[in-house]
Amino acid sequence: MLPSRFAKRCFCTATVFSDPRPWLFVGLGNPGDKFMGTRHNVGFEMIDAFAKSQGIPMDSVHCKSIFGKGFVNGAPVFLAKPQTYMNLSGESSGPLAAYYKLPLNRVLVFHDDKDLPCGVLRLHPKGHHGSHNGLKSVIYHFHGNSEFPRLRIGIGRPPGQMDPKAFVLQKFNARARERIDAALEEGVDALTQVLSKGLTESARSFNTEQKYKHIRLQTMPV
Repeated sequence: MLPSRFAKRCFCTATVFSDPRPWLFVGLGNPGDKFMGTRHNVGFEMIDAFAKSQGIPMDSVHCKSIFGKGFVNGAPVFLAKPQTYMNLSGESSGPLAAYYKLPLNRVLVFHDDKDLPCGVLRLHPKGHHGSHNGLKSVIYHFHGNSEFPRLRIGIGRPPGQMDPKAFVLQKFNARARERIDAALEEGVDALTQVLSKGLTESARSFNTEQKYKHIRLQTMPV
């Protein structure tokens, strides 16, 4: 359990090497068995994979999210899966960041991304919503501020003229599932590095590796 002081202390905005301040990891998705394993829920899957790898129980409810907290190599981390449904994700993310008085550069959001090939990941210190309704909601509840880091999880583009809304609510086929499972393992490693080395250094090396993975996958069918 994290000491109560983490809930009360006000944190400054600079990120430094071996920074002891907490991180908040938020995975976006939709609650309920109906949506398990769908493309839109890879943010939830990344939270679950990271929590399992670090032995952090996701066994409480806080600010409309399934919530867990623990330490990774001495670094405090909060994990959240908003239960508001994707389009209202900010109703959980905003209050969580405010409750722990975290600057937005300590809130890392995981989300699906159709603009990346299936299984390719990217770490970014900030960005736009890219028409992702979950990110739109998060930004809205961060008072319009989009300068928070995010882990983009590639799910590929819908085939042909398929409705993107239907595509993200479908489950992965066998080949895509293999890519996503491998990406989850890579993501866990990257997140562990973020906690020990900081975002900038971790993103530089991780995104370089993912760039080559992107090239390899471009000509392969999903």
